[in-house]
Amino acid sequence: MKFALEDFFHFLTVERGLSSNTIQSYQRDLHQYQSFLQTKESINEWDHVSRAHIMKYLYELNDKGRSAATLARLLSSIRLFHQFLVREKVTNQDPSLHIETPKKERKLPKVLSSEDVDKLLNVKANDPLKARNKAMLEMLYATGLRVTELMTLKVSDLHLTMGFVRCMGKGSKERIIPLGDLAKEAVEVYLDGPRMKLVKQKKTEELFVNHHGNPLSRQGFWKILKAVAVEAGVTKEITPHTLRHSFATHLLENGADLRAVQEMLGHADISTTQIYTHVSKTRLKDVYRSYHPRA
Repeated sequence: MKFALEDFFHFLTVERGLSSNTIQSYQRDLHQYQSFLQTKESINEWDHVSRAHIMKYLYELNDKGRSAATLARLLSSIRLFHQFLVREKVTNQDPSLHIETPKKERKLPKVLSSEDVDKLLNVKANDPLKARNKAMLEMLYATGLRVTELMTLKVSDLHLTMGFVRCMGKGSKERIIPLGDLAKEAVEVYLDGPRMKLVKQKKTEELFVNHHGNPLSRQGFWKILKAVAVEAGVTKEITPHTLRHSFATHLLENGADLRAVQEMLGHADISTTQIYTHVSKTRLKDVYRSYHPRA
């Protein structure tokens, strides 16, 4: 059983090109699954796993208080693994077929108002670090990039003359995203001196660097975002993903095409993007209740 799992993780790394964090998530899920089958069900071959075993495992986790979202993720890992076993002819059947995915409660993402975005982005670029911060925040809101994507951007990924940025997203999928004038201007200011002062003599390819001239980390960006939000007087809770959510919501509120937003966000499935249409409808209702005389 162990060797089949190792082959699967190798497949996810080499053929699917998944990130190390995603691989680790699959490893946690499937090692727990394997442990249950061996210790509770005395199963030592994948060919002996049945639908009943998977259901029993999910029921046990449900009884322990695992959320529907967690169960759905676990089942997704189990499904992909059993599909791999069938494709590799390790087993003849897929016991995960026809098991209904637990319904997840879809939480609406938190977004900033246009006023709060303006406060956040009106950072004074009067020293190298503040010029970098302004360029990062402007780019994040202008493109909807994930924070990891922003942190791994290289200077060579910028095409400022043509007004776009090239990004490598999940599964090593490349996408091209337009860059607005304000974001383009902020990045040009950052590149025209401030970045060189931070990098000094180092040959750093990454666009955004820390005060030592090394690539900026996710944790470093998170600290910067919190500090900028406090300084700007933005009281709403904010996370690195908030600007991505705000980017998508504000585009749709202003009439953007859902498919275009899906493409820019790098969502494989449009149903993931549709959550932002629910946010837009919720905000419309709030406006209606606030301003209609007979609401």
